Amino acid sequence: MIARELIALPPFADEVEAGLVRYPKSLPCKLFYDSTGSDLFEQITRLPEYYLTRTELSILRDHAGEMASAIGSGITVVELGAGTAEKTMTLLRALAGRQIRVNFYPVDISPAALAQAQKRVQSQSPQISVRPVVADFSQGFGFLREIPGRKIILYLGSSIGNFDPPDAVSMLEQIHAQLSSEDALLLGTDLVKREDILVAAYNDSKGITERFNKNILDRLNRELGADFNIEWFRHVAEWNPLASRMEIFLESLRPQNVHVSLLNLRVRFGEGERIHTENSYKYTLTMVNQLLEPAGFTLDRTWFDNCKWFGLHLARA
Repeated sequence: MIARELIALPPFADEVEAGLVRYPKSLPCKLFYDSTGSDLFEQITRLPEYYLTRTELSILRDHAGEMASAIGSGITVVELGAGTAEKTMTLLRALAGRQIRVNFYPVDISPAALAQAQKRVQSQSPQISVRPVVADFSQGFGFLREIPGRKIILYLGSSIGNFDPPDAVSMLEQIHAQLSSEDALLLGTDLVKREDILVAAYNDSKGITERFNKNILDRLNRELGADFNIEWFRHVAEWNPLASRMEIFLESLRPQNVHVSLLNLRVRFGEGERIHTENSYKYTLTMVNQLLEPAGFTLDRTWFDNCKWFGLHLARA
């Protein structure tokens, strides 16, 4: 047997091992976004049940001019968790109308998504200079200091909702520490609404969200030599009103043992035992302020859709 220390393990290996040996079990949600997961998420954003993307896009389309005016000219745009930058184009065009050239730094853990983002932006707006940055936010935000000029940091899609509140504040603090007083943040948050709307958004009728969730196990099979039987798990999406969050799990349908060969790890599952894969917090404006203010940001203004299902918040550093 090859000693584990001689094997080139993926950077997430330690997090996977720690999550599978604890109780309750968990896996980091960043594992969703390999090339397969990124493609599946793009499909999710077009589903009728998944209101988040089209609702946020409607806000950008309706208010991009106001946002560009509030942000100002001579700005460098940095988008955290940019994905393929489909929504961002609306705001980039509005900003491009106010300055000769816009420098755009999409940041993501997925090189495949960044390649799509660069292709999309450059084909639609040649005056926008795209400079992709591959980064894992768990390694910090030092790269922000290396980006010149006055910056607007975009963190859209309610990605902040994947973090528990103390971790979200800590993340925003880390971002704030890399900014100057002239910089700003545009933060997207999903808002509290009816339970049936929320649950449907994370458990669609076509099963694409289920495939997206199970892709984590496929990825462990591919990259860590695990032998998960995907059919022996089911996708679970539940609303937790006390914590104001959607909770996503993979639930074992039977007692089973899984071997993760590259970690020399055997994991036992009981019937009904779950792996927690994601939280998605839903906010009120009070909750948004409770994230921004302790991190050093000052909320300037918020734009909503007509139903007030989603909010985009401009905060000054």
